[in-house]
Amino acid sequence: MQSLLWPEVPGFFTSNFGVAAICHALMQAYPTPPTGHFARHVQTLAALMSGIVGGKSTQLPHIATKVPDGRKSESRVKRFARWLDNAHILEEMYFLPYAEILLTHLALETLVLVMDGSVVGRGCAALMIHVIYKGRALPLAWRVRQGPKGHFPEDLHIAVVELISALIPEGAKVIFLGDGEFDGTALQATLNEAGWSYACRTAMSTVATWEGETFRLDTLGACSKPGTLIALQEVKFTRDAYGPVMVLSCWAKGYQEPLYLVSNMASAEEACRYYQKRFRIETFFSDQKSRGFNIQKSHIADPQRLSRLLIAACLAYIWIVYLGSVCERNGWISIVHRRKRCDLSLFQLGMRLLEYFLNEALSIPVQFYVTI
Repeated sequence: MQSLLWPEVPGFFTSNFGVAAICHALMQAYPTPPTGHFARHVQTLAALMSGIVGGKSTQLPHIATKVPDGRKSESRVKRFARWLDNAHILEEMYFLPYAEILLTHLALETLVLVMDGSVVGRGCAALMIHVIYKGRALPLAWRVRQGPKGHFPEDLHIAVVELISALIPEGAKVIFLGDGEFDGTALQATLNEAGWSYACRTAMSTVATWEGETFRLDTLGACSKPGTLIALQEVKFTRDAYGPVMVLSCWAKGYQEPLYLVSNMASAEEACRYYQKRFRIETFFSDQKSRGFNIQKSHIADPQRLSRLLIAACLAYIWIVYLGSVCERNGWISIVHRRKRCDLSLFQLGMRLLEYFLNEALSIPVQFYVTI
């Protein structure tokens, strides 16, 4: 087991989900070390992350029991609550620097971004954009609002895209994927202006015009059968005649009906192949909920407080996926799982590796990015 030992240096910890080590790793994202109130806010963020991972919960009382610091648990709950209430705690300062570092490391290959919404907390929904990494969706930015899961306004889609566009390394190739909520022509124009490729699902009732003929997209499906792909180039999309774009009817074998896509890619096969990656965003939501941190049970109903809680939960998620990638890269899967076949995700591998290292009193790396 000697190969699993890591040097005792800042950024590592050996027990109690060391808040100091997490805090040290967090501070590496800033060009100058945080001081004053900023430093104290980072320390509280580190404590929140430690408690979320240790307790597999986002309920403040439960988190507080997993962050021993010599004070009463009630004091820690109040400290965390003040952090969530603080209007100066913004994703732009406490999360986006890590998203930018993550994108810089992953931009050596094509960046595949996926946008979708999910219920979080009590009576709220989050619009989130992620980058795909080895079957997982790593969070980059979000906006939270009150109300059940449903379609967010298109101007909010555009605001999130523009936010992330400013973080993309120059020259990086980007592909954006979205379900039927994200086929708006204003969003498509924004993606084109950013230089991104995209493939988004659209409704069968969508109207398009091709070679002077206007039709509903479901007429394409009526002309096909399972196992066929129909693609039309130079199409004017919707009654607003946006385009030209490509529209597709993709009817995979084993499915009851075709999938309709709109894309600015040159290849229909490429658009369909990339669109299949969109479903990986569901892995993030399940990891943050039933398989991981149970953010849907946080009991928080205020969108701003939930948005701040997501800072801690999303950083914790990236860290655990990083540990899973370390486990995979170093050939340690057989230590925490079976030898011949692995059916665990990077997130589950990371959680198991963390538990193993803690049980064996081995040093654990703390980092908030992954590499190709």
